[in-house]
This record gives sequence, C-alpha cells and structure tokens, in this order.
Amino acid sequence: MLVDYLERGVLAGVIAGLAYGLYMALVANPLLGYMETVAEGGEHGDHASAGEHAHAAGEHAHEAGEHAHAVSEATTAAVSIGGGVLWGILLGGVFALAFYFLEPALPGRGRVKTYVLAGAGFLAVSLAPWLVLPPTTPGAEQAFDPTFRSALYAGMMAVGAVVAAGSIYGYRRVSARSRPIGVVTAAVPIVALVAITAVAAPTIVEIGAMPAELVAAFRGITVLSQAALWALVAGCFGWLQTRAGVRPAAERRDDLLTSP
Repeated sequence: MLVDYLERGVLAGVIAGLAYGLYMALVANPLLGYMETVAEGGEHGDHASAGEHAHAAGEHAHEAGEHAHAVSEATTAAVSIGGGVLWGILLGGVFALAFYFLEPALPGRGRVKTYVLAGAGFLAVSLAPWLVLPPTTPGAEQAFDPTFRSALYAGMMAVGAVVAAGSIYGYRRVSARSRPIGVVTAAVPIVALVAITAVAAPTIVEIGAMPAELVAAFRGITVLSQAALWALVAGCFGWLQTRAGVRPAAERRDDLLTSP
C-alpha cells in the first residue's frame, strides 16, 4: 500500500515538476535576466560619464559573445526543466508519504484531503518562511550570515507546520457544529502568523536600487508558482488515487471493523 502511494506521488511529482520547470525556463529565467539588467543598469548609471569610452570599446566583444549567451540560455532552460522535474519528484514522494500517514486526520472527503495537505505543506515550506525571508531579487542586500538565515528559515518552517496543524485541528473541532465557523477558526492561526511577522519580523532583505513594483511582482509570481506546484501535485495525486480505485481511509477502517 505504501509503495503504491509512493509510486503515485512520484508520478504526480513528475507531471507537476515538468510544468514547474517549463515555468522556470519560459517565465522565471527571463524575468530574472531582466531584473539583473535593471540592477546592472542602476550600477552603471552612477558611473556613466567615466565609463563611456570603455563601453564603446567593449561593443565588439559583446557582439562576439552573443552566440555564447544564446547557448548559455538554452543550457539554463534545460537545467531549469530538469531541476523542476527533480524538485517535483522529491515533493511528490514526500507528499505521498505524508498523505499515507495523515489522511485520517485531514478534513474533507476524496480529493479535498489532498488539497488540504497541499495547503498545509505550502504554508509550512514556503509561505511562513517567506514572511521573514522573502524571495531574493538581483542586487538585493541581505542582513546576517547564511548560517543564521538558514536556521531562521528552518525555524519558520517549523512555525508554519505548527500553524497548519492548529488550523486543521481547529476546523475539525468546530466544523461539525458549523462549517463557516470552522473555516473562520482555521483562518485565525494563519492570520495571526501574518500579522505577527508583519509587526515583529526584522528587515533581512533590502531590495537595493531595484524598483519596488518590480520586486513586488517578482515575489508575487514566485509565491503563486509555488502554490500552483503544490496544487498540481495534489490534483494529480488525487486523480491517480481515484483512477486506481483507492477508497478513503475512513471507508477502509469501517470495512475492517464490520468484517467478521
């Protein structure tokens, strides 16, 4: 049974990872390239008068390097797609393991459970840490050393997991009496996390000379892409479960209790 879950999780991860890799190659990489150009333009603007002759002398070298740049872009795209597939496989496998053990505790029925788990995973792995350590843009300056930032990220993942568990627990306790109140109860820990980090979290990433609107757009796209990845893994996994004829854990448990 566990092996079957893992197989479906890996397959779901391959599908979702391929889509994510294509997004990286077609959207994220060009956007990052543009942002790097903007960041470099801001730096060159401060020294424009001193660098005009050097720029003119380097035009021929720039033209000679265009072919190499095109090859580099193709390589980057291939690496992005391959990396997306590998990330999807890892995510799908972990998702399948978590679903196998946590399915009875998840609210909802059928595929709803997979989306609940995906939401909890996104909150713990991405959203909670990004409230303190948002996605970094080219030219950004970061406070503290990498070791501290890594520890802080891991700590926020743990906080996110606790908040997700609290939301699910609160919903299960209250939804039997009133589903709308259950939804509100589930939202309270998440809203509290966002509010507390907005007030108390230190500024760790400085955007530098990058336009604030561009940074906000980049971060928004990054958040949405990760949310879409989790949702796609959940959707594909749920579809594969249904296609394989897997019944919910509650039904399997009832069969065991009623069997002679």
